[in-house]
Amino acid sequence: MARNTACVSRRNFIKKSSSVALAVPLMPLVNPFNAEGGSTNEGLQVHLFSKHLQFLDYDEMAKAAAKIGFDGLDLTVRPKGHVLPENVKRDLPKAVEAMKKYGLQTKMMTTNVLDAKIGAERQVLETASNLGLTHYRTGWLTYPEGQTIQESQEIYKALFKNLETANKELNLIGCYQNHAGNHVGAPIWDLPPILPSKESKNLGAQYDIRHAVVEGGMSWELDLRLIAPYIRSIVIKDFKWGMKEGKWQPINTPLGEGMVDFDRYFSLLKKYKINVPVSLHLEYDLGGAEHGATEITIDKEEVYAKMKKDLNFLKEAWNKAE
Repeated sequence: MARNTACVSRRNFIKKSSSVALAVPLMPLVNPFNAEGGSTNEGLQVHLFSKHLQFLDYDEMAKAAAKIGFDGLDLTVRPKGHVLPENVKRDLPKAVEAMKKYGLQTKMMTTNVLDAKIGAERQVLETASNLGLTHYRTGWLTYPEGQTIQESQEIYKALFKNLETANKELNLIGCYQNHAGNHVGAPIWDLPPILPSKESKNLGAQYDIRHAVVEGGMSWELDLRLIAPYIRSIVIKDFKWGMKEGKWQPINTPLGEGMVDFDRYFSLLKKYKINVPVSLHLEYDLGGAEHGATEITIDKEEVYAKMKKDLNFLKEAWNKAE
């Protein structure tokens, strides 16, 4: 009898707890940059990752991106990039001038910067700031085998705090990308403990849906829900699992031909009011352009056509998402 009473009491407790939970209103996730960027329903401002046009000089790069229909370029300012860090003071102004010539936005760049106390990295940030760029991707971090993950996180938390301070001085927004594999941020859940607060206007996450789905599988929506308040820029690309050289691994695809559910993803971005700069990456076969080659093996017009196709898919998917 006591056992039956206990069971009934437990059921009543669960029932009442569920009712209370349902009665609590869901709090919206607020992005501090939403007010600066306007309504998320007005369309995306899409920047092409300039890695895919490294077979062109700055003028031709900007001309091609504008003709295809991009709003801007996400410039590679890193080793083997469009702008080499050691030449940043000379070459970044040239790249920016070319972009402005063709009416492209000059907001984004991708770097290997992690420590603004290092002279060469500080110079990249200062040059970008002086030219009016606002968003940059940082370098990547890993977890060394010689120390625990918790110990590494304490070190990286301090590193990001210092970087946030430098960004604030220079009016820049640093963005750490989640990247599949044994990288810091690959699981998504390990990023909030090392990033500054959700309210930080100078350092956050660059959310990459392709890498998030690779690592998150069917739980990527929970990852997005967690990281949403920290997102300061976005990367768009697609993939599917396939067999390559006898091993299952992610195979990059054109947008809409892979496993990323863009309808659901864009619906969630609108729900969470995430309105930040977008960088489009094309990492499937582009005759070497997908890897940043300075010489490609297919006609450049074919590369442009594939870029245009992905751009059209992206904008159409965004517009129809509810």
